[in-house]
Amino acid sequence: MAYYLVQVTYTPEAWATMIKTPQNRMENAVQPVVEKLGGKVVGCWLAFGEYDAIAVLDLPNNVSAAAFSFTATAGGAIKAIKTTPLMTFEEGMQAMSKAGKTSYRPPQGGPGSQRHP
Repeated sequence: MAYYLVQVTYTPEAWATMIKTPQNRMENAVQPVVEKLGGKVVGCWLAFGEYDAIAVLDLPNNVSAAAFSFTATAGGAIKAIKTTPLMTFEEGMQAMSKAGKTSYRPPQGGPGSQRHP
């Protein structure tokens, strides 16, 4: 299983509907879809700013995360959605350790060019 941060911006029409008829979208829409994809909702919040709702989902893989994004977007109530894969600190430490064992070198420029870190 893997964690994903999902950020959503609703359309003005969706907000108008939810104001007229308040509803818990996490319980009524998000959780059932995530469970059908073999995952679970870790947490879900409404937010101020660029995104209206934020969720952390635990899903089996990237295909399931993409399927959630496609399904949510297809409903028409979402103006924008952003899905970010998350790593635990343990996974990050493993990745750093693995990266330290590679021999990657950045491109080298010709005469007079600056070397990039």
